[in-house]
Amino acid sequence: MLTAITGGIGSGKSYVCRILESRGISVYDCDAAAKRLMRTSEKLQQELRQLVGQDVYTSDGQLQKRILADFLLASEANKLALNDVIHPAVAEDFLSSGMTWLESAILFESGFDRRIRFDRIVCVSAPRDVRIQRIMRRDNITAEKAAEWIDTQMAQEEVERRSHFVIVNDGKSDIEQQVDNMLAQQSR
Repeated sequence: MLTAITGGIGSGKSYVCRILESRGISVYDCDAAAKRLMRTSEKLQQELRQLVGQDVYTSDGQLQKRILADFLLASEANKLALNDVIHPAVAEDFLSSGMTWLESAILFESGFDRRIRFDRIVCVSAPRDVRIQRIMRRDNITAEKAAEWIDTQMAQEEVERRSHFVIVNDGKSDIEQQVDNMLAQQSR
């Protein structure tokens, strides 16, 4: 059974994944995998050079993050083209990993839900004000910048609607109990 964990920035996906890992469930981290693959996959590096330009990597193979970010932010078309190169590589890596749990903040936006048929999608959700506070603390940014990041992602209500199970991480609810309930429901 393939399960995806998703939710917007500051919702607490990483915290839920740590709880799952404490219960012996390994969770594939899409962000970490994308970074690793951009460093190690010759095929992906070649595709990025063709798309972004040869200078996206130094002569010794170091990714130039600023050049990649400038390309990404230059237009919506660039963002979509970049996603069409990186996301299939990550999906292929996940499917060959032997893991059955995947964490992706942009599961729906990236098309992972179309590339991989998940049996269960779990949304980690938190109130906007809680998310803003978490992002401000974690990234040492203003509330306005945190809100801007939230607004670039799919609306939390839409992510919840598309998910099979919602874990509320509002700082009050018992997260571990919700994880246990989700796991019990999944085993049925």
